[in-house]
Amino acid sequence: MADPRLVRSWPIAALTLALIGLVVWRASTSASSPAPADASTASASGAKPGAAHGDAAEASSAVATLVSPAERSPERAAAGFVGSDRCAPCHAEEHAAWQGSQHARAMQHASAATVLGNFEGARLRYAGQVHRFDRQDGKYWVTTDGADGQLHRYEVLYTFGVEPLQQYLVAGPGGRLQALPFAWDARPQARGGQRWYHLHERDNVRAGDVLHWTAASQNWNHMCAECHSTHVTKGYDAAADHFTTTWSEISVGCEGCHGGGARHLDWTRARTPDPSKGLDVRFDERQDATWTRLPSGTAQRGKRPSSGTESATCAFCHSRRETLSQPFRHGAPLLDSVALELLTAPFYTPDGVMSDEVFTYGSFQQSKMAHAGVTCSDCHEPHSGRLRAEGNGMCASCHEPARFDVPAHHHHAANAAAANAANAAATPSAPAAPRCVDCHMPARTYMGVDVRHDHGFRVPRPDLSVRLGIPNTCTDCHAQKPASWAADAVRAWLGRPAQGYQTTTEVFALARTAPGDPAVAAELQRLAADRALPAIVRATALASLRAAPTAASLAVLGAALADPDPLVRRAALSALEGYDPRRAAAVAAPLLADPVRGVRIEAARVLAGVDLRALPERAARELDGALREYIATQTHHADRVEAQNNLGLIFTRTGEPRGAEHAYLAALRIEPGYVPTYVNLADLYRELGRDADGVALLRRGITQLPEQAELLHSLGLALVRQGHKDQAIEPLKRAAELAPEQARFQTVYQAALTALRSSTPAAHAQPRLGRP
Repeated sequence: MADPRLVRSWPIAALTLALIGLVVWRASTSASSPAPADASTASASGAKPGAAHGDAAEASSAVATLVSPAERSPERAAAGFVGSDRCAPCHAEEHAAWQGSQHARAMQHASAATVLGNFEGARLRYAGQVHRFDRQDGKYWVTTDGADGQLHRYEVLYTFGVEPLQQYLVAGPGGRLQALPFAWDARPQARGGQRWYHLHERDNVRAGDVLHWTAASQNWNHMCAECHSTHVTKGYDAAADHFTTTWSEISVGCEGCHGGGARHLDWTRARTPDPSKGLDVRFDERQDATWTRLPSGTAQRGKRPSSGTESATCAFCHSRRETLSQPFRHGAPLLDSVALELLTAPFYTPDGVMSDEVFTYGSFQQSKMAHAGVTCSDCHEPHSGRLRAEGNGMCASCHEPARFDVPAHHHHAANAAAANAANAAATPSAPAAPRCVDCHMPARTYMGVDVRHDHGFRVPRPDLSVRLGIPNTCTDCHAQKPASWAADAVRAWLGRPAQGYQTTTEVFALARTAPGDPAVAAELQRLAADRALPAIVRATALASLRAAPTAASLAVLGAALADPDPLVRRAALSALEGYDPRRAAAVAAPLLADPVRGVRIEAARVLAGVDLRALPERAARELDGALREYIATQTHHADRVEAQNNLGLIFTRTGEPRGAEHAYLAALRIEPGYVPTYVNLADLYRELGRDADGVALLRRGITQLPEQAELLHSLGLALVRQGHKDQAIEPLKRAAELAPEQARFQTVYQAALTALRSSTPAAHAQPRLGRP
């Protein structure tokens, strides 16, 4: 099972097939050859780098060639893409602003001009080893532990980012680039910067860990490339286990947002009456838009509502999502290219505030700002990436300072210096007067030093913290105070309970703790049907209805399948999994021809394996085409264990057991500790009448992962099916002990005990009679 420290973006196809209650994560595919069941975990997840082995104290001086010249320069000419330099002659001001941006420096060749870290013999001790940073002959080198746990010397090929930290990429096997675990803290020394640090300083990460830099979680080709470079193609060949990843520009250039510029250059020469000017996407939402200050002190947009095009373009990188296809199609619906993560745990707290790295878009889409038509570039200058104003001045462009930037609104001292001086003696830790963002954009720190603000722009609700135990911005600053203190203060200020634009917190909290409760389902149905709510909120409510497959829920899902927003349609499809396939097919079949790829393939996933006789002839053909698209999406991620697992599930449902077995075995070769695949493959063996193979597989998994309740429970069930009820008791008991919150584990264990006692009464009664 994936390490709980490593929260992955889930794929378009989280399936629960063949296993009641097992949540299956993201997916990809493989072309692996068949292997016997007893060899399913033969290879390790991290391949050894090409450097010669050294001992744990001293790295080998010999360094093997890890990449070919072509892999060192993966830039490729892409049809329609011309490079940012071609934009400069006509757009000099924008180009100059971009050159100083983080986008322009998102990824660079390692050189004296780009490397920020100290490579002058710096040393850092971590996990019992000394890691070194050196420069030689104009190249930069890091000596650290490889996949074998031994120290090796790696050449830094690329820099990654600039502030507040910079990472470094080195070559791995099979065309891979891997992000080293040591980052340079680029902040000023006065703020604790100008130092090397490990991204997982508290975890003592060693070789073999899913967080180790040689693991798939730190692979540039899959995890990082498409958002740090322009027009990226991943290029993974599963048969060869090799990447040929390419880009049209090493950094995020003009065409990263505007699309290929060749047609636009043609237009500048021909000046044809083309309203698109030869561009794939036009960012004209702010053109002629005016904002009028209302008596309430806030502003109202005076043009048509925002189309969302600009935000969707930013969202391709600034969101938590799974890639569906590459390269990104500029101007096409966002869900053609990605599947967005909904407001679910562990990514968001029940109030929709980020709790993991979700990269802004999901938070922003919940906000009153987005609903009012605010776009990303209303606040951020799009070429430099900087805020259009500093501090509270940014908020003051729409929110009247005389009404909002005063103690009557924020209830803190107006002058930070005066407040600190006055309170220093009595309350040394009294915080300064807060900025707008301190209260309305909760901050969380990622990667050790990177402070990011939630973009939900919500009213602080410490009262919800009291009731639900979730964080709040008041006690982010007043850390020594309980949430009840903050809730009482807010109520005293307002004379009433706090309110805000987001009103779904308690429903979503209950949906996590009591998902099948009829009252909770009724509230989720109400939210899902309320078109005044943001689409991402409605979609989350719909997806949560999967736990309550009732007639009332089905009616709501059926209506949502016709919603104009593809995110809502896709979520409604995912919730249909709990229904009889024939009922699901009756309402979902039309979406097999949906104009948005992300919706089509979700429909295919949900309907995979349905009796084709239950579908009209046209729908049956559309199912075949959509399944091909779905499989292509998973094949695109064939390097990922989750994708292979999802392919195994799809092939199982569509009656291709050989393909399913191949995919599952490939998954276990990629990551031998991935629990869902053990369980799913054992279940496939059950269906094939190969329970003995399933038992052997599960026993091997338990050898590696002795504390995984799901494996123990599955082993117990397999032993029962084989007639070994006495042997089944111990693993069923252990599973129930390890996961007491899993009611089915407790139920099955008690049922097994009862069955065993009733089937062998003498064996249990006689020893008791003989005791004194």
